[in-house]
Amino acid sequence: MGKRNRVAVVVLGDIGRSPRMQYHALSLARQACLDVDIVGYGGSEPHVSLLQHQSIHIHRMPQWPTIPRSLPKILHPLFLILKPIIQFLMLLWYLCVKIPAPDAFLVQNPPSVPTLVVVKWASWLRHSAIIVDWHNFGYTLLALSLGRSSLFVAIYRWIEKSYGEMAHGSLCVTKAMQHELSQNWGIKATVLYDQPPEFFRPASLEEKHNLFCSISKSLNEPYGLRDCISNGLTGPYNSDPDITPFTTQVGTDIILKPNRPALIVSSTSWTPDEDFGILLEAALMYDRRVAALLGEDDSSGDEVIWDEIRGGEQFPYPRLLFIITGKGPEKEKYEEMIRKLSLRRVAFRTMWLAAEDYPLLLGSADLGVCLHTSSSGLDLPMKVVDMFGCGLPVCAVSYSCIQELIDVEKNGLLFSSSSELADQLMMLFEGFPERCDALKSMRSHLMERVSSVRWTTEWEENAKPLIYEVISKNSS
Repeated sequence: MGKRNRVAVVVLGDIGRSPRMQYHALSLARQACLDVDIVGYGGSEPHVSLLQHQSIHIHRMPQWPTIPRSLPKILHPLFLILKPIIQFLMLLWYLCVKIPAPDAFLVQNPPSVPTLVVVKWASWLRHSAIIVDWHNFGYTLLALSLGRSSLFVAIYRWIEKSYGEMAHGSLCVTKAMQHELSQNWGIKATVLYDQPPEFFRPASLEEKHNLFCSISKSLNEPYGLRDCISNGLTGPYNSDPDITPFTTQVGTDIILKPNRPALIVSSTSWTPDEDFGILLEAALMYDRRVAALLGEDDSSGDEVIWDEIRGGEQFPYPRLLFIITGKGPEKEKYEEMIRKLSLRRVAFRTMWLAAEDYPLLLGSADLGVCLHTSSSGLDLPMKVVDMFGCGLPVCAVSYSCIQELIDVEKNGLLFSSSSELADQLMMLFEGFPERCDALKSMRSHLMERVSSVRWTTEWEENAKPLIYEVISKNSS
C-alpha cells in the first residue's frame, strides 16, 4: 500500500472548541506538508488560519439534538440509548465514505465511546493507522456523574483501554499520564505538552482599546441593576465610543486609565470538574476585605463609592472585573448565583468570543484564573498554556500534576480554597496598577519565555517524528 500523504483528525465534539486538535491540523498541514481532513461537529467557528489553509478540509457532521422538552419522560431513556448508536453510524459513514482514505487517523480521547471503536473499524476498512491523543481518561469523566463504582464506568474503562491498546501510536499531555498509560494500561505514549501557537501573545495598547470597544455592549451590561463597571458608563456621562472602562482615546493617543479596574479572565466549559463557587466566594471575600480596610460599612452607600470612582479617584485596591468565557451545561446556574451577589468593587461578565478575539482578551488581561481540577488528576488545563503565551500570570486550583505547568511565584500561584484565592487577589493587586510588584515579576518572567516556547517547536520535536514513523510503517 502506497503513502497517501493524508491524515484525518477526528474530534467527536465541537471543532471550534477543540484548540489542541486545531493546532494538530495546522501543524500537519504546515510542518508535515500533509493534506488534512478534520471530522467533527460544528457550532463554533474554528480559527481563521484553518479556514484559509488550502490543505485543510473541514467536515462537519450533523449534531445529535438535545432532548425536546415536549418529549414524554418515559421516552428519555430511549432517546439517550439512540444517541451513541446514531453517533456510531454517522461517524463510521464519514470516516469510511465521506472523506478520502488517510494514512492515519489522529483521534482525540476522550470521548472514547463510540470514537475509539469507530476509528478502529474505519482503520481496518481503509488500511489506515491510528494515533490516539490522550487529553484525559473518558471513564474518569463519566465517573463524575455516575460514581467510580458504577458498572457503566467499568465497561467504559474496559472499552477505552482495549481500543486504546490497538492504536499504532499515542500522544499524551503530561508525564504523569504517560506513566499511568505505561504502568497500568500497557500503552507507550509520547508526551506532547500543550504550548501556545503564535497567535497567543501580549496585545498592544491599540489592540486592547479596539477589543474593549468591540465588546463594549457586553462590558456595559451588568448582572442585576448595575455594578461598579456599568454604573455611569452607559448614560450621558459616557456615551463617547472612544472611552472604555480601561482606556481613553484622545485623537490618535490611547491612554490607560489610572483608576481602571483590574481585568481577570477565566475560560471554562462550565462542567462539574470546575467549581466556580470557589471564584464567586473569593470575589465576595475580596469585596468585603477591601471595604473593611477602607473603613467602609453597610451605611456607606454604593452611589457614594461609584461617584468617587467616576470622578477618577484611585484606591489602594482596584475594582475587579472577571470576564468568564466559554459555553457549557452549568453556565446558567452560575449566572443566577452571580445575580444574587451584592458587590461594590467586583463585577462579572460571561461571554463567548470569536476565535480571533479570545487571544486578544488574554493578551489584554492582568490575571488569569483556572478552576480546572482534572477528573483523572493526570491532565493539564490548556487554557493556562494559552494565558502563558499571552504573558498572563495565572492563579490555578492545586491538584496532583499541576506543577508540571505552574512554577509557583514564577508564572503563577496555586490555591486550594476560596479563602486562599482571595488572599492572592489581595496580595497581587495591592497598589494596582503601578506598584503590584509580585504580579509584575511574574509577568516579566513569562515575557522572557513568550517567544521561545511555542506549539510549533514542541510539535516538531515530539509529535512529528511519531506521526512520520507510524505512517511509514503503515504504508510499507
